[in-house]
Amino acid sequence: MEKKKLDRLSELTAISRQRELTEKEKSEREALRMEYRRSIVANFSDTLEHTTIVEPDGSKIKVKDMKRSGEDQ
Repeated sequence: MEKKKLDRLSELTAISRQRELTEKEKSEREALRMEYRRSIVANFSDTLEHTTIVEPDGSKIKVKDMKRSGEDQ
């Protein structure tokens, strides 16, 4: 997410602490929050895609190849 958008999100949050946001400001803040969340999830997913776990026996497992608990075998 661009710094300009993060700054605007911070600005709207600060304004909301001083006064009630207008409907337009509320919708803008919500859109910026959703974009921020998506970027965090994308960055985290990318990090996991490139993470390898080294088992005590020395074997390596890529996180992206691991099954989630509860998934069918």
